[in-house]
Amino acid sequence: MERAREEASDRYDDEALDSYSRTVMRVAAAVTPHVAAIEMSATRRNGRMRVGAGSAVLFTEDGYLVTNSHVVAGTRNGHAVFADGSRLELELVGADPLSDLAVVHGRRPKVRPAELGDAESLRVGQLVIAVGNPVGLAGSVTAGVVSGLGRAIPVWADGNRRVIEDVIQTDAALNPGNSGGALADTHSRIVGINTAVAGAGLGLAIPINSTTRRIISALLSDGRVRRAYLGLVSTPVRLTPSAVIRSGQRDGLRIVEVLPGSPADRAGLAAGDIVLTAGGRAVSNAESLQRLLFSDAIGQPLDLAVLRDGAELRLVAVPDEMTSNPR
Repeated sequence: MERAREEASDRYDDEALDSYSRTVMRVAAAVTPHVAAIEMSATRRNGRMRVGAGSAVLFTEDGYLVTNSHVVAGTRNGHAVFADGSRLELELVGADPLSDLAVVHGRRPKVRPAELGDAESLRVGQLVIAVGNPVGLAGSVTAGVVSGLGRAIPVWADGNRRVIEDVIQTDAALNPGNSGGALADTHSRIVGINTAVAGAGLGLAIPINSTTRRIISALLSDGRVRRAYLGLVSTPVRLTPSAVIRSGQRDGLRIVEVLPGSPADRAGLAAGDIVLTAGGRAVSNAESLQRLLFSDAIGQPLDLAVLRDGAELRLVAVPDEMTSNPR
């Protein structure tokens, strides 16, 4: 009887593994054709060549690809090579360092575009598949689960400190060559753009949602995104029962770090504070704050309701314009 139970358990494990494998293989087969290896370059004033390499995802039929800002930083032109061997000459359309997103363009692609999804539907524990196309490799696929949502991470780029907000964290392993590649759900929809900017092996992705679609749209139309900048690192947090009663909301945004000299610092915000509202609107994740920080917020007072040591404070921050290399 015991042996029969063990055999039944082994069969169940094999069937579950096969189902998992089939899902990953199906998504990889569907998504890989839309992901290209890209190399971008430019000649600096000192005559040296600046080269950026990574992956990119084709998202329109007329040849626009989305990738990471740090992949194309300091470059203007390059080329893309898809899994089928087809090649596109590329030019940089625009980049947004705050979101770590960039758009490049090539003429007459032979590959059909990927389907963009919505990261708002993701849940912690959900299966996701990361697809990259590092130069020299014919596609790179890893799978894992969503480990966290709404993360904000501080990073260094070209000697400057900045914060990438509203990041998806996954245990699908990444390497620098996968930067700009696709993070897909089990329906083969692109729900994130992978970024290895924080370090090799750390699985992070920029979500595809209403805010990033607005960023991509601005890059397509203007080549840049005018953004307001607060300068804080945050993470979503569930409020205590007493705070829920006092504030009337269940979630807030805990400040992990305030960048020195930033608008948040000048406003008196501090690590450990929980932001409840901004501009009179409840904030519960990084995206809900990001929605308020486009061009019309630059230089305008932003009222903040903050919990600090159980007491509610009212502070006012005046966002700066996000420059290409904010300090």
